[in-house]
Formats: sequence, C-alpha cells, structure tokens
Amino acid sequence: MSKERKIKVLVCKPGLDGHDRGAKVLARTLRDAGMEVIYTGIHQTPEDIVNTVIQEDPDAVMLSILSGSHNALCPVIMDKLKEHNIDDVLVAVGGIIPDEDKPLLEKHGLKGFYGPGTELKTIVEFVKNNLKR
Repeated sequence: MSKERKIKVLVCKPGLDGHDRGAKVLARTLRDAGMEVIYTGIHQTPEDIVNTVIQEDPDAVMLSILSGSHNALCPVIMDKLKEHNIDDVLVAVGGIIPDEDKPLLEKHGLKGFYGPGTELKTIVEFVKNNLKR
C-alpha cells in the first residue's frame, strides 16, 4: 500500500509588513488539514521566497500581504519564479487586495485571492483543488 505524499505549502510574508497573525493561523490550518507547511516568517524579499521555493519544492505558495504592496511584490515574485523555470507551483495571495488589482495579478499567474474574513476551509479547499500534481 503506497502512502500519498503530503501537499507541501510555503506560507510567506513578503515585504515590510510585520503583521503575521493571519499567516500563522493559515499555516496551522493547512497543517491541521494534513499538509506539510513551511512558514518563512516576516520581511521576506522576493529573492528569499524564490530561493525557498527552489530549496523546498512546494506544491503551493501562499503569500500574505497587508501593506498594500501586492502590486509591487507579487509580479516580481512571479517573474523570478519564471526566470527559474518554476511554473508548476500554485501561488495565491491573502490580504487586502482590491478587485481592480486582481486582473494584473492574475496576468502574472496568481490564482487565488483571499481577504480578511475568508473562511479558512475555503483556502484549504482551494489548495487541494487547484494543484498541478
């Protein structure tokens, strides 16, 4: 009987935003749902995040940005992933993402957007249902 590999998720706080309670709650929720979770901590640069993706080979990357810098940081992260030929990882962002910003982020390859008040089970299901495994 073969045991299926756990879904591996990287939870990151890019930029200068120091508010990480939501990211920690999400990390614990994903872990409690049976996923392997790596939380990188606060103040991660796009380079830090991409290097961790290279080292850890996650199935999904969940970015948490509450500072309003999502339009500056997310495209850089996605471009750096592409530079390293990483196109098989699911990337989503949580935080305060205005609807008018979502098309730009989708154009860069982000797949999910989760604001304050999103039920955690919704994010767990999103990860489970949208992987390229």
